[in-house]
Amino acid sequence: MKELWGFRVVFAAGFALLSFAFEPFGLGPLPASALGALLAAAAIFLEIRLHRVAPQRLIGAAAGLIVGILAAYPLSLAAGAAIDSAGASYVQLSVLLPAAYLGLLLGGRKGDALLAGKIAGDAAEERQPSFTSKILDTSVIIDGRIADVAETGFIEGTLVIPQFVLWELQTIADSSDSSRRNRGRRGLDILQRIQNTPNVDVSIVENDYPLFKEVDLKLIELAKETEGTIVTNDFNLNKVARLHGVSILNLNELANSLKPVVLPGETMQVFIIKEGKEYNQGVAYLDDGTMVVVDNARKQISKKIEISVTSVLQTTAGKMIFGRYDERGAAHRPPAGGGQKLRQASPQQPDDPVEELDAPDARRPGTHRSRYHRTEHAGR
Repeated sequence: MKELWGFRVVFAAGFALLSFAFEPFGLGPLPASALGALLAAAAIFLEIRLHRVAPQRLIGAAAGLIVGILAAYPLSLAAGAAIDSAGASYVQLSVLLPAAYLGLLLGGRKGDALLAGKIAGDAAEERQPSFTSKILDTSVIIDGRIADVAETGFIEGTLVIPQFVLWELQTIADSSDSSRRNRGRRGLDILQRIQNTPNVDVSIVENDYPLFKEVDLKLIELAKETEGTIVTNDFNLNKVARLHGVSILNLNELANSLKPVVLPGETMQVFIIKEGKEYNQGVAYLDDGTMVVVDNARKQISKKIEISVTSVLQTTAGKMIFGRYDERGAAHRPPAGGGQKLRQASPQQPDDPVEELDAPDARRPGTHRSRYHRTEHAGR
């Protein structure tokens, strides 16, 4: 502020000396200097007042003043030409000055509104979500589920397909191994399906990184360069990318999060398809591929049974459900297979376990499975 006052003093002194030298309006040197100092003081006072005014008001006032003068100038000329020479100047000033005054005030008032509109527009632009690009890797393309997710509209932003991923897909599609060849062709079909999906922006980028031979490392470098997100279902790429600080969307994690929630104590019906690793265990699978390990279900293979959930294990590879089959509770219900079962035990060895025989086999001689029937048949 002290520097400004120094400039102001120099300005006032210079304006006073200028008036002293020119002596305007026929004034003497001293009155002319006083007039110059007075005009300089008025300018400094106006500058101080304007310094407190908001910049948008100054801009609006200046614009309004210019517009008012330009609009009133033709009218002032026309009005001056229509009146005699004695009052022409007065009429012209009477038109120009009110127009300049109105433009100055209205422009200053509307300056706040203009800035408010600009701020509102900027805020609206800031509120618009910024979508990062989604970089697809080879595994998620061959998997195919990314096309279904894209069609539902859950993926926002541009789907980026690097050129080196296309090369890898083409190499797999040209493989001599029929299995790899089918997977590569499936990946190319999935890409074509994604490109034909409406409202999905697909971009093929030519970026390549010759220093890296592995496609996974190239994907990580591309994600760093473009600040994009890698979409994959590769477990190893998921871990490595997170170590490099690259954001990842794992399609397997999305699928696991959408599976129905099963709580311990609930009952569910499953179809036992094979024997488990532990003793007396059976294994079943839900429709979404979730493995269900059932205790006491070894003898229920190829049967649909009702089990009670005991625990749920969530891992990075997926979800596993553990349950128990209650044989005592199932004994009160008719079997789901429809074939009537005969339960026979050996009278000679009561400690032997009870064996189940199909009713048709029990009526067919020579085909009995229990030791009791085999002994009796040999005795005959």
